[in-house]
Amino acid sequence: MIKYALKCSQGHVFESWFRDSEAFDGLAAAGQLTCPVCGDTKIEKSIMAPAVGSGGGAVDRPLSAPAHPAEAALKKLRAHLEKNADYVGRDFANEARRIHEGEADARHIWGEASVAEAKSLSEDGVPVAPLPFPTKRND
Repeated sequence: MIKYALKCSQGHVFESWFRDSEAFDGLAAAGQLTCPVCGDTKIEKSIMAPAVGSGGGAVDRPLSAPAHPAEAALKKLRAHLEKNADYVGRDFANEARRIHEGEADARHIWGEASVAEAKSLSEDGVPVAPLPFPTKRND
């Protein structure tokens, strides 16, 4: 495992763990890395000094604990979304448009859309917003 300091094109700095450098490169090239602050997918490695321990081996916090208040807020947002909205996956753009046009029952949904699809929805007055975390998709 390797931890990188990362930076989005908007200047937000954050950290994340990766299996190895190739894992980072592959995810970055596929646009699968997301800034936890603004949702930007243009992510680069930032300059980072190696962490050298004092030999005690103690960790200040469990790795499962949020490293930053923003991380805790994103976790809470995702839990709320998963509880109160329907995940429609890659059919997000079509379903959002159907709901907007009254062809489907009004409800909260979330899923995946290309930049072009999201732009088209927005231009047509369909309320959409990017989410600052990855989707459920594992591929």
